Amino acid sequence: MTNNSLFQKSNASRLMELGKLAPDTFKAFIAFDRLALAEGLIPKRTKELIAVAIAHVTGCPYCIEAHVTAAKKLEASKEEIQEAIMVATALKAGSALAHGLNGLNAYDGAEEDYDLYSRSNMLRFKEFGALNPETFKSFNKFDMEAMKPGLISRKDKELMAIAVAHVTGCAYCIELHTKKAKELDISMEEITEAIFVATALKAGSALALSVNALNAFEG
Repeated sequence: MTNNSLFQKSNASRLMELGKLAPDTFKAFIAFDRLALAEGLIPKRTKELIAVAIAHVTGCPYCIEAHVTAAKKLEASKEEIQEAIMVATALKAGSALAHGLNGLNAYDGAEEDYDLYSRSNMLRFKEFGALNPETFKSFNKFDMEAMKPGLISRKDKELMAIAVAHVTGCAYCIELHTKKAKELDISMEEITEAIFVATALKAGSALALSVNALNAFEG
């Protein structure tokens, strides 16, 4: 590893050291991670594509490397990987826009106590179109393109969107995409499987980045 490199592919090999430092917790996480990514109502191949999307939101390069490689082994194409990344991009950007609803409320300076995450806040989305029409229109067009069915089906993209929304922590996005999934006859069991993939990836990114902590501790 070069002195200037904080992310080196070979760093990932140090993960097994955690099994010696905290063996019971490490073993429990690995068991959970395997179950979350295993074949279920959602096929393993689709789960890996969901994992690819989430890894691009957590920003974990080790996770991106691992799950793109795993998806490729399951014969996911580069085009499918790219579609998953675009869903992740749309959801991450969309969460920022959705949190802008709270920004509007904050700017208006309501004096009374009010619910920060009221469903009625979503009615204010149209105000973004009035404040910055071209940019708002451009985002909506991108979002629609990212979510429309392609090599990845609309159903799988909605499951992907729900999973990513749980990682971005956007309550509005969870509400919106869960309802859309229900309209597509996606079951709560399938949604739960997607949520567990998100849980495993969000936790896994923290675990993976621990190799940087090992390097820093020894530095």
